[in-house]
Amino acid sequence: MKNIAVIGAGTMGNGIAHTFAQFGYKTNLIDISEKSLEKGMNTISGNLDRMVSKEKISEEDKKNTLNNITTFTKISEGVKNVDLVVEAATENVDLKLSIFKQLDELCDAETVLASNTSSISITKIAAAVSNPERVIGMHFMNPVPVMKLVEIIRGYSTSDEVTSNIMELSKKLKKEPVEVNDYPGFVANRILMPMINESIETLYNGVAGVQEIDTVMKLGMAHPMGPLQLADFIGLDVCLSILEVMYSGFKNPKYAPCPLLVNMVQAGKLGVKSGEGFYDYSESRKAEKVSPQFTS
Repeated sequence: MKNIAVIGAGTMGNGIAHTFAQFGYKTNLIDISEKSLEKGMNTISGNLDRMVSKEKISEEDKKNTLNNITTFTKISEGVKNVDLVVEAATENVDLKLSIFKQLDELCDAETVLASNTSSISITKIAAAVSNPERVIGMHFMNPVPVMKLVEIIRGYSTSDEVTSNIMELSKKLKKEPVEVNDYPGFVANRILMPMINESIETLYNGVAGVQEIDTVMKLGMAHPMGPLQLADFIGLDVCLSILEVMYSGFKNPKYAPCPLLVNMVQAGKLGVKSGEGFYDYSESRKAEKVSPQFTS
């Protein structure tokens, strides 16, 4: 695989494109919004600058990485003659099914189609294409250029050959691929999201405050980041979406989203990306101040 297409220029999409391009792959970054593409490329450039300043890469490496990325606003143009498409659109099942139906019509039959979904069934996504054996999950972690893990999710029909090829490709990106089976939330979010949800429940029930909950988990459980800060970093809307997928898939009340999480998403308090979640990010992207709604 030499030519890659990434659909979606948001946080995950631009991180995935950055990673492939940094390792020498010709990468097409696709988004319907020119503004999103510009923002995504600015993010990639800024992240590369930080890597240069830390002497992890050279200026020449940065230049080559950026030269490996071409942007497109039309899927039909961006997926021409590519070996792999990685879909990294919003975590919405209808949107993903629509994208894969388009890919089925636009891509060669041999093109591997991967989804970066964090919870939605790969088997369900694969049902949108005529040859589902080529569909697989590649669940990268945020921030993609830094985090080593990639969950490789086999759908019901995913072939051994496709799975093996994607495992090897991930290793070429200096990642640690872990093969998992196709159940709601896979492994990472099946374990992580109930912990985050229970942390929000703990806050909601008045057991402790935001910083107190995060401090207990950081100092007592050796977590590098508290669960409420992590939820802000992931995006509270994303956390809610994943929990809803798991609740629907398992029909188990332990996955039911906390009412506080639901209300915060409805109010637009999504975490770092909106400027406020459990912490206030209006002055800094760091979790230095607890959101005013939790300090009274």
